[in-house]
Amino acid sequence: MLELDCGLEFDAMRAEEDFFPALPTKAAVCLIEPRKENAEPFLIRTQNLQRRLQRLLGPVDPASKRLNLSDFARGIRYRLTGSPFEQTLTYYQHAKQLFPKRYRDLMRLRPAAVLKVNLRNAYPRCYVTRRIPVDETGVPTGGAYYGPFPSRRFALAFAERILDLFKVRRCQIKIRRDPTFPGCIYSEMKMCLAPCFKGCTDDGYHAEVARVQTYFDTAGDSLLREITQQRDQASTHLEFENAAALHAAAEKLKPVLGQLPEIVRRIDQLTAIMVQPCAIPESVAFFPIDAGLIAGPLPFTIQATEHTKSQSMESRVQATLATLPPPSAKNALEIMEHLALLKRWFYRGTRSGEIFFADPKLGLPLRRLVRGIARVYRGETSGEETKIGT
Repeated sequence: MLELDCGLEFDAMRAEEDFFPALPTKAAVCLIEPRKENAEPFLIRTQNLQRRLQRLLGPVDPASKRLNLSDFARGIRYRLTGSPFEQTLTYYQHAKQLFPKRYRDLMRLRPAAVLKVNLRNAYPRCYVTRRIPVDETGVPTGGAYYGPFPSRRFALAFAERILDLFKVRRCQIKIRRDPTFPGCIYSEMKMCLAPCFKGCTDDGYHAEVARVQTYFDTAGDSLLREITQQRDQASTHLEFENAAALHAAAEKLKPVLGQLPEIVRRIDQLTAIMVQPCAIPESVAFFPIDAGLIAGPLPFTIQATEHTKSQSMESRVQATLATLPPPSAKNALEIMEHLALLKRWFYRGTRSGEIFFADPKLGLPLRRLVRGIARVYRGETSGEETKIGT
């Protein structure tokens, strides 16, 4: 938890002399502590702590209706934050602890939309959900989850386009494998293997579900490679009409792949490092992300050139990240809230900081990460835009 590591006692009689001048004019999350023991504290986030508290704790103006807490406050505790994301994460953690019944309303926090391949069902299907159950170790259960998406509407539209490429079922009925069952329009259009009336074997259906999972696991590359291989084989056998149809299918698939945001991946494999500006001078802040859970911040000092000859920047980054244990979820609600915070930051029109995703086989892209650290430290942008389709 990000502690409110600074504090001051408040005395309204001496506030102008001692209290306000001691406050920094920087972004912070601040807790105003009440004089009465049974009173609820006041939690705020601001871009200028001194100015905000002068408005809240300054002399009372009888002609103004502005909120004034000078008679309420006993003291304050605060934490300086280097970025809007750090401020949001700090506010979330303390609001959840102080106001457990209403912190989600305070933050307007809504679970992120994800795609679920429900593997508990004998005949799995893929659908949009906002709920991710976890086991006692914090690992998602009941299937494979992919996301987060910017909205439920986007996730539904994307799922429809993807499922048109496969033949898994979309219905919500209980499958009885009855040969007399009439089926549905998808089975008539050959867009479903129709397990409802024994249109396929169990192994055949599960193989199709595995293709869907592999598609999401590889961000669509598996299907593109499959179609390209079939096209090349058709060309080799002089089946030019079939090859032309497969080539058209590959070209049709590319725009669909381009609409998939980089952050969308299997939740239990969503590993990344977010780099943000830091409140500590000459530093940036790391926020490690493991299975969708956010940890940190972990300050990383930018050393002068003459001090970096004995150790490369990549090795320093690895050594710093090794000092922080991976985060672990206590319950399903926590992982959904962390995904919501991550989604809120990633899909902003303009955002501070950068994020670098780890490849399941190759790990973190350290060279790209080092270049990103330099950009964040200098206050530059990566030049990359979030891809969100319509």
